[in-house]
Amino acid sequence: MSARRLGLPRRAVSQILLTQLAIAAGVAVLATGLFLAPLSAQLDDQAMRRALAIAQSAAADPALAAGVLASGASADSPVQSSAERIRRATGAEYVVVLDLAGIRRSHPSADRIGLPVSTDPSDALAGREVMEIDEGTLGRSARGKVPLLAADGEIVGAVSVGIAYDSVRDRLLGVIPGLLAYAGGALAAGALAAYLLSRRIQRQTRDLAFSDIAGLLAEREAMLHSIREGVIALAPDGRVRLVNDEAARLLGLAPDATGDCSGRPLEDVLGAGRTADVLSGRVTGRDLLTVQGPRVLVANRMPTEDGGAVATLRDRTELEHLGRELDSTRGLIDALRAQDHEHANRLHTLLGLLELGLHEEAVEFVTEVAGVHRTTAEQVTEKVHDPLLAALLVGKATVATERGVLLRLAGSTLLPDRLVDPGGLVTILGNLVDNALDAAAGSAAPLVEVELRAEGRNAVLLVRDSGPGVPAACREEIFTEGWSTKQPRAHRERGLGLALVRRLAERQGGSARAGEAADGGAEFSVVLPEALR
Repeated sequence: MSARRLGLPRRAVSQILLTQLAIAAGVAVLATGLFLAPLSAQLDDQAMRRALAIAQSAAADPALAAGVLASGASADSPVQSSAERIRRATGAEYVVVLDLAGIRRSHPSADRIGLPVSTDPSDALAGREVMEIDEGTLGRSARGKVPLLAADGEIVGAVSVGIAYDSVRDRLLGVIPGLLAYAGGALAAGALAAYLLSRRIQRQTRDLAFSDIAGLLAEREAMLHSIREGVIALAPDGRVRLVNDEAARLLGLAPDATGDCSGRPLEDVLGAGRTADVLSGRVTGRDLLTVQGPRVLVANRMPTEDGGAVATLRDRTELEHLGRELDSTRGLIDALRAQDHEHANRLHTLLGLLELGLHEEAVEFVTEVAGVHRTTAEQVTEKVHDPLLAALLVGKATVATERGVLLRLAGSTLLPDRLVDPGGLVTILGNLVDNALDAAAGSAAPLVEVELRAEGRNAVLLVRDSGPGVPAACREEIFTEGWSTKQPRAHRERGLGLALVRRLAERQGGSARAGEAADGGAEFSVVLPEALR
């Protein structure tokens, strides 16, 4: 049943305030009742003990026992006088002395002397002390009964003392106003606290109704887990609040990790690295690139009012691959354009030789031109037996020639056609050769040397260039995503090639390092264990 059908306010803050007031009032009433219940029993016990103490004091007077034995039951007997004196002195309702037959020897009403008592005196006459709340001829009272002993210790009667129950009830009723005042004060304090708390909740919930909050939460869950963008929410202390399905997929987490990650530190979920630094805010900026596993991600981080943050992730892996393919295509087009120009020159040269009748020179010229390209391809395929790698090196050699760089294979190069993952090695070699060509292009004697060899089942790749080299202080930093000394291109950012090289190598249990070549320049080495069948 909705709050509107019950006549309750619709706003969440009003419902919370009413609920808190009802709880505070209920607690005050319950506490008052719980206090009054034992108080009533405590007052009854006090009255009974007081009556018993008076009876014990009266029975301890030897004159009272002697009077019971010596005189009869009359209004002017010494027993009546002593009992009335004790009653007036203690404020008791009555002090009744009775003999072994249960006959009253004293009573506040003289006409009742000589009559049997209205309640059973057997326990007291048997030597036992009695405390009770009972109804008698004088009404309801708290009673204490003790045996009356003679000088020789023999029981000669009993003493019964009563405290009017009205006085006990008056004491209880006298406590109630003060108790209610305390309860009212506590209720007022609770109401004030409830009001202040409801105001704070009103600010935090922006005065929404419970149904609105529930709807927003449902929409939030549906949106977060349906969008094709990764979302990670972080608490102020760096712990993960939420990971949606797309973020779990992009970060390589288990499919059911979206709930298991909650409450854990970000470094425990992702491990140390650039991705954790970007998401935690230690690296700042917009559209930051990071590599997580095989994926290239673009991350943005937005702080929240409570000191936490929400980070979004976009998959840029395919775009990065397209960018690299575009770079390769552009390089190939440039090479083809240059080759077309060179081919036209060669055809003109051949045509001139034929028109001059120099047929033998024409044959030699054609043979020389065709042999250069055939020699390059044969040299590559003799040492690199994998067709993908061989094709890559032949293509890179053509590009290098057009850029004025000599690309050659080291004499120790020999790689059999037994690669487990040739595609991964193509990516690694392509990135390293591209970087080496860029570095060597401006040197005095442009040179890039590639060495591929097998050591048991391990594949070793070395790429050397004649460029300026890599400073020793930067040889680890260059493998960080986004680090580059080159100007970014229009269609994609720099600083991912070497990061991908290291990630691909480490994913196979290998390593990627930068060093200095023997003749100067840079040398990049990659070791891939178990890369050959």
